[in-house]
Amino acid sequence: MRTTTTKTRTKATRWLLSAAVAGAALFGSTHEAQAQEILVTGPLAGAPAVRHLRLYRQGRFEVSPAVTFSLLDQYQRTIFFGARLNYNFTDWLGVGVFGSYGGVKIPTALSDHVQKVNAQRRAENAKFKQANNGAELVDQRLVDTNLGPDFKDQLGTMDWILAPQLTVTPFRGKLALFKNIFVDTDLYFFAGPAFIGVQERADCPANSCKGKYDRASRVAIAPTFGLGFTFYVNKWNAIGFEYRGLPFSRNTGGFDTRGGGKDKNFPDNAISGQDRQFQFNQMLTISYNFYFPMQYRVSE
Repeated sequence: MRTTTTKTRTKATRWLLSAAVAGAALFGSTHEAQAQEILVTGPLAGAPAVRHLRLYRQGRFEVSPAVTFSLLDQYQRTIFFGARLNYNFTDWLGVGVFGSYGGVKIPTALSDHVQKVNAQRRAENAKFKQANNGAELVDQRLVDTNLGPDFKDQLGTMDWILAPQLTVTPFRGKLALFKNIFVDTDLYFFAGPAFIGVQERADCPANSCKGKYDRASRVAIAPTFGLGFTFYVNKWNAIGFEYRGLPFSRNTGGFDTRGGGKDKNFPDNAISGQDRQFQFNQMLTISYNFYFPMQYRVSE
């Protein structure tokens, strides 16, 4: 019995020593791994990855009437009408311009609520003045700098946008619908400077803004960038969807929010450029694209 047990222990010891030596050899090896280059021969030698690729963009002008909707607005939504014009040097690189006019402006529910409270306060103040020889409520005196009779008349707006831009199209392929309909599509990115026609509440000196709620126009310059999808309907038509970012500072509500205090972060009873706050303006564009010449090119 002891002989059998001793033999078993000897075999186990030898197996453990062998495993240890093999592990040390494996992890202690300093040889570098090398890969062998595979040379393609025969009819596929030097062949491109894709043959007879439809080059929808290369050497073509793109004219795209578009409607653009502003997103996540605080006080007022805007619907823009315009177009995008592009010339594509290659199938992946183009240059052009985006232009749009803010033709429809729709106040948000927040603006309606602010105006409702504003109208109620003004009605209560009128009654108080009549009963107290022209004296005004404290609440009304405190908000006179910020709110006129109609809040909607002092809202900041974007009236037009003009943006030269560079377009890069790194991805393209086919989209399958119901496993029977296949649509050529691509994903593109764009960026460039933007010139924006802005209306904001006009500047007024400290303690003199009561009754002055008119707006003034200016041109803001900001970066613009985004991405889009193009779905090709036929040889020279396509449907486009585009997301655009347009970050810059503006006074959307016409309020006195800054300009006073040690760090200028408190109201100063005046309206000026210091009251503009950073806004990451976002937009969604839907377009119908036309390409000229009407016939696309085909790769080898």
